[in-house]
Amino acid sequence: MNNTDLTDVVVIGSGIGGLSCAAILARYGFDVTVCESHSLPGGAAHGFERNGFKFDSGPSLYSGLSYKPSANPLRQVLDAITEDIAWATYDTWGCCLPEGDFDTKVGADQFCEVLAHLRGQDAVAQWRKLQRAIEPLARAAVAIPPAALRFDLGAVMTMGKFALPMLRHAGNITKLTGAFSQVIEGVVSDSFIRNWLDLLCFLLSGLPANGTSAAEMAFMFADWYRPGVVLDYPVGGSGALVDALVRGLEKHGGQLILNAHVEQVLVEGNRATGVRLRSGKEIRARRAVVSNASVWDTLKLLPEQAVPKWFLEQRASTPECDSFMHLHLGIDAQGLDSHLACHYIVVNDWEKGVTAPQNVVLVSVPSILDPSLAPQGKHVIHVYTPGNEPYALWQGMDRKSQEYAQKKRSRAEVMWQALERIIPDIRQRCEVTLVGTPLTHERFLRRHRGSYGAAIPAGKGFFPGSATPLPGLLCCGDSTFPGIGLPAVAASGMIAANTLAPLNKHLEMLKDVGCM
Repeated sequence: MNNTDLTDVVVIGSGIGGLSCAAILARYGFDVTVCESHSLPGGAAHGFERNGFKFDSGPSLYSGLSYKPSANPLRQVLDAITEDIAWATYDTWGCCLPEGDFDTKVGADQFCEVLAHLRGQDAVAQWRKLQRAIEPLARAAVAIPPAALRFDLGAVMTMGKFALPMLRHAGNITKLTGAFSQVIEGVVSDSFIRNWLDLLCFLLSGLPANGTSAAEMAFMFADWYRPGVVLDYPVGGSGALVDALVRGLEKHGGQLILNAHVEQVLVEGNRATGVRLRSGKEIRARRAVVSNASVWDTLKLLPEQAVPKWFLEQRASTPECDSFMHLHLGIDAQGLDSHLACHYIVVNDWEKGVTAPQNVVLVSVPSILDPSLAPQGKHVIHVYTPGNEPYALWQGMDRKSQEYAQKKRSRAEVMWQALERIIPDIRQRCEVTLVGTPLTHERFLRRHRGSYGAAIPAGKGFFPGSATPLPGLLCCGDSTFPGIGLPAVAASGMIAANTLAPLNKHLEMLKDVGCM
């Protein structure tokens, strides 16, 4: 029996970055095979079901996806592969902060009302001044769409199409590579606003303002704080978004193989030539292997001496964000407040800093927007500590031990307490209760130490992009492009695909998604 397959490109992992890359490559005409270790695609964005409740494993905040053309790279991927899903929109989320509990909205003005109430008119004036300072940076941030990027000489043509706006914003483009804290200095002195900006930065990059690039925040401000803006949620949950990318891959001739754990990247003649699966099967690649595994996990797949020592040391030393705690709940919703928001941000103590373990807790109740996610009269709830749970607390634990069970109970308590600020009798309402830990992340998502992703501070290092010193091996995902979240990984996947694409097809795609 033939135990070898042949394709143009093998993509390792079906996270959003890997699926974006594979679907775009298939649209470009490549024969693409995606190898996914698990029984479900989507990586950290996969959805799952328990007792009629449909849960999101990861992302809960989406924007720039319900309209087009959009600067969001994930929207551009969907447009490129002519796929879409239904989107529920909203503009309000709840805040449970040391200053008190209140609702806030995206948009140009409502946050000023919050500031006026909490901090007075001087704080409002500082916020308005910050908005004015960010406006030119926001225009610069979208002057070059990520869809135009590629890591070969073809970039002269694809990026050259945007030379005029680049020149127009040249002065501000250089500022985008620095830390957002440099933008804040001299503009904002109010402690609450600075704490708020640190929180937004942390949610975007896993780092506070002094480690988050000005480009990431400028992009976010351009999207969130403009007139008439709404936030989005995929009807059907994050799994529906994953399904759309898989449909786009398959309708353009690509294939996804589940339960296909890649054990090693094959290297012959100093070139990546395919992968070997745990089953022993080999998939040979005529053009390239693209790894959507994390920067650390990709290194584990390479044979000894396949890449230079400096590359191994550099990638292995990439600073990492901490991991997560998760609480997935299916609850009885009878008698709940009809004004319950779909999202809440809980901060326990500003003095500890937003990156302190268990200090920030996020709560998502997506069935408020999409009732199909839960049985009638029920809600699904996802509570998580976003990238602030230390892996070291869990390292080496036996997941079947009493010690592990006790640790899960104690470390989940902060999530229960956060949720009780919103639904006081939440513990009596639960019909499904699932607790996830850094070991869950490490095991089910094949994530190095269960990490949220790379934590490369702005101004102190650069994300490496898709290129590697091994010919035929490219990378995509959260370790390659600034930011943590769907836009960043979708951009990384698109850039890797573009780098392999014929120039004429790349330019055609840019026209189709409204970038040219």
